[in-house]
Amino acid sequence: MYQYNDFDRNFVRARTAQFRAQVERRIDGSLTEDEFKPLRLMNGLYLQLHAYMLRVAIPYGTLNSAQMDQLAMIADRWDKGYGHFTTRQNIQYNWPALRDVPDMLDALADVGMHAIQTSGNTIRNVTADHFAGAAADEIEDPRPIAELLRQWSTDHPEFQFLPRKFKIAITGSESDRAVTRAHDIGLRMVTRDGNPGFEVIVGGGLGRTPMVGKVIRDFLPKADLLPYCEAIVSVYNRLGRRDNKYKARIKITVHENGLEKIQELVEARFAEIRPAFSGVDQEVLAGIEAQFAAPAFKSAPTDGFDAARAANPAFRSWSDTNLHAHKADGYAIVSVSIKKHGATPGDATSDQMRVLADLARRFGHDELRISHEQNVILPHVHKSDLAAVYSALRAADLATANIGLISDIIACPGMDYCALATARSIPIAQEIATRFDELKLEHEVGPLKIKISGCINACGHHHVGHIGILGLDRAGVENYQITLGGDGTEDAAIGERAGPGFSADQIIPAIERLVLGYLELRQNDDETFLQTYRRLGMAPFKAVLYREDKANAA
Repeated sequence: MYQYNDFDRNFVRARTAQFRAQVERRIDGSLTEDEFKPLRLMNGLYLQLHAYMLRVAIPYGTLNSAQMDQLAMIADRWDKGYGHFTTRQNIQYNWPALRDVPDMLDALADVGMHAIQTSGNTIRNVTADHFAGAAADEIEDPRPIAELLRQWSTDHPEFQFLPRKFKIAITGSESDRAVTRAHDIGLRMVTRDGNPGFEVIVGGGLGRTPMVGKVIRDFLPKADLLPYCEAIVSVYNRLGRRDNKYKARIKITVHENGLEKIQELVEARFAEIRPAFSGVDQEVLAGIEAQFAAPAFKSAPTDGFDAARAANPAFRSWSDTNLHAHKADGYAIVSVSIKKHGATPGDATSDQMRVLADLARRFGHDELRISHEQNVILPHVHKSDLAAVYSALRAADLATANIGLISDIIACPGMDYCALATARSIPIAQEIATRFDELKLEHEVGPLKIKISGCINACGHHHVGHIGILGLDRAGVENYQITLGGDGTEDAAIGERAGPGFSADQIIPAIERLVLGYLELRQNDDETFLQTYRRLGMAPFKAVLYREDKANAA
């Protein structure tokens, strides 16, 4: 993985020193909160419902054991002993004291981490396929490109005050595990005539106006990627609206101007700036790629894995759901669920972080990933080590066998933490997971993605959930709308609203009726919820959802 050089280290230390002085001025009253706000946001510090919240960047979701250990130390020393992994592959600390934040940033810098551009109207943390560098279906590891984009976008002088925040996602496989079509720029690696390049997508996004991104180039050679991205952001910076924050994202720019006009402007800008990229970016990329060389995979028998599966039903169940195909013989990708039934989705204690760091060191070639689905990935584990990994995870309460199932719920922090939220998300996710654990139907239901947001901003990605739940305030009462048929893959779709919303005490029974109804509607055990919905449409699902006539008028 990428290692900071002297320039990187000096840059981060300088920013931390600047922010330390700004914090001191805020504490002694030299700066008002309004004056301090833009300064703290440039360093990832929010003021939330109950306290400050520090959002730490985990670029493209990749970190090593030393970095995970440091995150655990920070959680213990300056927070409440846990951290929250987010859908942007970041980690958030919800309870830091303002006076401690500069020390936290210094501790992050000690291991090559920071919180720069995790907020503000800039290009945010570039996200990537959480199986990058390991997936069996991968064309190329997308992380070197993501790192190139990170270096290009960090403190870019023209892109520090964009009309709104800007998000880029990248996947190195034709299978989209990075939700690229719901980002401002989505990059999906494809091949043409045997050469790798990118399908470039623009104008995707969720929030109050959800849109699936549009393909602006069906194939872009790798060598053209950086100038082409710069052309897109330049056009957006010039054309994007600044008169209305709700219409400022590039999805609105593309919608109002039309893809054809945006494409024409981007291509013209690209033609202008392409000659200036004389190849230095490719030299930089080559240096980055060398740092992402594959680990030295071992060769060993896998008989022990097969024997453990045969002897231990719990291990077999976990390996059926939490392992994915690896590109190297004898290896597997391990998805560690941070979604134990009844727990807060995405929260990990400092002890659990240390266990994960230790497993990465001992069995995972010192690599970890954070997924946009709020889980932790051990990307390279030999099958002969899986029984030991499972045993350690089980001892740490991290062996829940539910990846991709109904309790593997994405949920935003909601009104328990967030100043923008108007309804709670976490308790709803906890109650759904607990209920279906009681029913013992989770594995019978099969692949099903539920995503929950506590406000219109859609941080829980509910629009692309097979079942999406949006919590809103209705005259002082929490009300939950359901959308169906959303999808965040290469076949991306925005879910359709089913009808009137449900109160907090009605939403769990409503979800239960919906899922039990699906079991009656599916053609066979192999037909997933999404496939059934696409075959039958909304009507039969709506019939089972509202048959008890308990809905409130939304």
